[in-house]
Amino acid sequence: MPERRGDFKVSATERQIVRALGSIGGATLLSRVAGFVRDMVVALAFGAGPVTDAFFVAFRIPNILRRLLAEGALSTAMIPVFTEYTVTRPRPEFLRMLRSVLALALLALSATAALGILVSPWLVRAIAPGFAGAPAQAALAVLLTRVMFPYLVLVGLAALATGALNSQDRFFAGALGPAALNVGMIAAVLGLASRVDPPILALAIGVLAGGAGQLAILLPALRRCGLLVRPSTELRHPALGRLVRLLVPAAFGLAAVQVMVFVNTLLGSLLPGGSISYLYYADRVMEFPLGVFGIALASASLPVMARQAAAGDKREVAETLTFALRLGLYVSLPATVGLVALRAPIVRVLFERGRFGPAETVATADALAWYALGLAGFAGSRIVAQAFYALGEAGTAVRWGIVSVAANVVAALFLMGPLGHGGLAAASSVGAYVNVTTLVWAARRRLGPLGGRALVASTGRTAAASLPVVAWCGVALVAWPAAPALWLDVVWLAGAIAGGAGIFWAASALLRAPERAALLRLLPSR
Repeated sequence: MPERRGDFKVSATERQIVRALGSIGGATLLSRVAGFVRDMVVALAFGAGPVTDAFFVAFRIPNILRRLLAEGALSTAMIPVFTEYTVTRPRPEFLRMLRSVLALALLALSATAALGILVSPWLVRAIAPGFAGAPAQAALAVLLTRVMFPYLVLVGLAALATGALNSQDRFFAGALGPAALNVGMIAAVLGLASRVDPPILALAIGVLAGGAGQLAILLPALRRCGLLVRPSTELRHPALGRLVRLLVPAAFGLAAVQVMVFVNTLLGSLLPGGSISYLYYADRVMEFPLGVFGIALASASLPVMARQAAAGDKREVAETLTFALRLGLYVSLPATVGLVALRAPIVRVLFERGRFGPAETVATADALAWYALGLAGFAGSRIVAQAFYALGEAGTAVRWGIVSVAANVVAALFLMGPLGHGGLAAASSVGAYVNVTTLVWAARRRLGPLGGRALVASTGRTAAASLPVVAWCGVALVAWPAAPALWLDVVWLAGAIAGGAGIFWAASALLRAPERAALLRLLPSR
């Protein structure tokens, strides 16, 4: 039966999604905070320049493979299969399947990492052709890439463990894992940077340590659920064929976002030095709300839609998708307003110290504004894609992902001239909106009506509730002290963000937004 919160009914499905969102979002919040501390430490120690450009290029290569072959596509392909086995098969059969998947994952990830180490020079040349005129920078990027490639094995196994736990409705440990990566990198910079040559090598070592931590933090949860198993020698389990069939298109589907990142890195290497670093730092800020809410919401929705799809209930899948989209917009729109309006103070507080000066703040804030404008598109495309993965139709996401990649490339070529690195960020936002628009159209054809009127009404309410936030941010910027004392900037920024969030929450209450009522599920009942 639906439960009432205020004047609104909250369905059982919505309660399930919001509870999962609370677990994933809370853990992701801790991870993102640790990530900001990591980036502040990196900015303080290395600034933004050729050395950090080399690291970010090197880190991007295994990171892209991580998202395609491990954390992203592997988790997306596994959850529908694991969920079906959990619901329809006896426990021993589920564990047998899990052992076979673990064996195949170990073989595939190890082979990919070994191959990556061998071909690192060609990978760096492909992803950053602008480094060709700087042999020392290119050589450093190759060295760092080779050191970090084994991270793919560690994070791939962590993704497998996370998928198994999510199929059992256990979300917190998997979402907390990335915090271990940030802690490992912070510890490496603070403890090793002065002891290794070149000092940036400490960051690469920290990535490996963090990857081991990501896996280790999942072991207690796996043991409690009885899922801590050894790999088997059975590589012909029936589930493996289905998993591979889902994995391949899922990898291509998630490749849309990663190709956008690749294009930006490639074109950024042709711009003035530091451009890649500006884009990286800006993307890190934008990913805070995206990860804590947008991606967390997509992750929370997938197991629910997978169960509904396994039961053959397309109407329920459509309703769950619409609810997730409305909730994503409810947070993305005011977050966009805040990020665009407060971009310079945010970057100043987070990064402006040491070798990261006022000029770097201005350049990074410029990229942040353009990224932030695409926040709703980035979140929405992740949410809609999950519906197709739940249905076992990842190929649809692949086709429209390719269209969005093409839109990103065309926009980047047109915008990088007049807008520099900011144009590359803007092009990513263009690609994201093309992606979500085409995916929603395809979902409507597959699932039937998605409640378009409710979605439009929800968007209108959220936009109206965001208008007072615009005024608040304008007043707050007039009062911005821009003081040399960091603590004054921190206090001012915290007040500006808290005030804006409070104003939006109150405005959405006056407008009787159902999404607000649903989010109240995160609070204890009276």
